Amino acid sequence: MTEIAHRFVEGNGGPRMHVAEAGEGPLVLLLHGFPECWYSWRHQLTALAAAGFHAVAPDQRGYARTGGPADPAQYTIMHLAGDAVGLIDALGADRAVVVGHDWGAPVAWAVAQMRPDKVRGVVGMSVPHRPRSSRPPVAALRRHFGDGFYMVRFQEPDAPEAELDRDRASTFRRMLYAISGDGPGSALVAPDGGGVLDALPEPDELPAWLTADDIAAYVAEYADSGFTGPVNWYRNLDRNWDLTAAWHRAPVLPPALFVAGDRDPVADPGAVARLRDCVPNLRGTVSLPGCGHWTQQERPGEVNEALLAFLRDL
Repeated sequence: MTEIAHRFVEGNGGPRMHVAEAGEGPLVLLLHGFPECWYSWRHQLTALAAAGFHAVAPDQRGYARTGGPADPAQYTIMHLAGDAVGLIDALGADRAVVVGHDWGAPVAWAVAQMRPDKVRGVVGMSVPHRPRSSRPPVAALRRHFGDGFYMVRFQEPDAPEAELDRDRASTFRRMLYAISGDGPGSALVAPDGGGVLDALPEPDELPAWLTADDIAAYVAEYADSGFTGPVNWYRNLDRNWDLTAAWHRAPVLPPALFVAGDRDPVADPGAVARLRDCVPNLRGTVSLPGCGHWTQQERPGEVNEALLAFLRDL
């Protein structure tokens, strides 16, 4: 069986990034989401390596073994896309296929949009590319979902990470279960007087794709850096809108694929239907029946099959 190796890589002036990697060949960069880390790609690293690719999954800025600065202003989309481009260079590749899930998807789309010269292809999972809106997003999210919506709540200082760090095993169990294909679903809206986790039940038992060892692995990966860095990504929603004015309505030009579960509350069907309007070289969309938000963990075999078909087509 192909083994996963670990090391630290110096990028282009950003943080010293921890990466998990396997295989040799064309580079495939795997960008995780929230609240995850390199471990969310454990099934893809070995499968891609066995198929002849160099698969690399970093802990992105602020996460797990990479860690990051405390200043929220150091987590803009420019920093995050810059980290990914810096990794491509540091890993000795001219270009890469960039794959992103959840928060990793907007980073992957941004890299493909801003630096198409570095991207052979782009795959978004769960989060379709959305053109830049006409107004900053946080006020719109507050109007639509209320003050308890997690993206709005995460704008507050200190309290969100304090809640998530209080019992990390419970945090991971609740989040990974609630919006999976096996869970009850959740709008991630904190009840009056409560926190975001109060909207997510503790599972009576874990779904088949998620084990107690997996939860323990996430807890161990977060032991040093905790949740401050991950929450800081959300504190830049309006700042990102300001910084991306030059790319307003700019298309994403590299060949692209979109993958999501049909029970994923994040994969807005309207945005998916309009994806080709701003991603003109979209090669296809894959909908996984019964799958929730944690796409590559819930359905590793089907995701690996879709990724390899896309990679070989390139």
